Amino acid sequence: MTAFRSSPIPQTTNKVSTPTAFLPVTAGQQVLRLAESDADIAAAQRLRYRVFYDELGARPSPEIAASRHDVDAFDSICEHLIVEDMALPKGNRVVGTYRFMRREHAAVAGGFYTANEFDISPLQRRAGAIMELGRSCVDVGYRDRNTMQLLWRGIAEYVMAHRIEVMFGCGSLSGTDPDKHALALSYLYYNHLPPDDLRVKALPDRYVEMRRLNPETIDARRALIALPPLLKGYLRVGAFIGEGAVIDEQFNTIDICVIVKTDLITGRYTRHYDLGQG
Repeated sequence: MTAFRSSPIPQTTNKVSTPTAFLPVTAGQQVLRLAESDADIAAAQRLRYRVFYDELGARPSPEIAASRHDVDAFDSICEHLIVEDMALPKGNRVVGTYRFMRREHAAVAGGFYTANEFDISPLQRRAGAIMELGRSCVDVGYRDRNTMQLLWRGIAEYVMAHRIEVMFGCGSLSGTDPDKHALALSYLYYNHLPPDDLRVKALPDRYVEMRRLNPETIDARRALIALPPLLKGYLRVGAFIGEGAVIDEQFNTIDICVIVKTDLITGRYTRHYDLGQG
């Protein structure tokens, strides 16, 4: 899931405190933990730059290109989940990351990133705790079941610690031509729209129609194969997909809004959390 990108490398002066302890988890040579310093966040930003810009073709601003850090105005406010490979040199150990933005963080930041692309008012009207997931990426050499399960374990534990009821964010399809993703977009629209109380929609001035094929012509198996592994993982735990897509020219993606009721994922996690790679 991507998020708003702008501004120079931030400091952590506006950070929202996290009262609930999040204990590091060690799995082989990998360690899962929350970022604790500007250096930790900078390492995650370097990973994000390599994945988003070097690998996936996002278009950096001159400042971001010069720094080779993917940075935005929310980084200093949110919390960052990181996976480190302790066998790598210090400063280059972060191989996976997610950014967590709870309602408390959004109050400081002036809103959620997703609201730049989607009308998330149905989620904001909910009384319970909500959280935006963003800036997720994994180094190309670590896109395996072990790393992904470690990240998902971190998400599940954080969700339980903060009693998050709904999490959401922008999932992405590569490129900016929706017709190239006609099968995937149409399948998601006809099979995974949320109920009315969770019905997020793309903003009117950015709305891209997802219904690009006749529902009778859609091959569900082919559509699932066409989806990125991360999106398939969300669907496995019962994720909903908001109505309408959004083109992100800077990041060379077509964004959709993913909504997950967390009682679905925490139940699976406590029984042996396993989303796999698909």
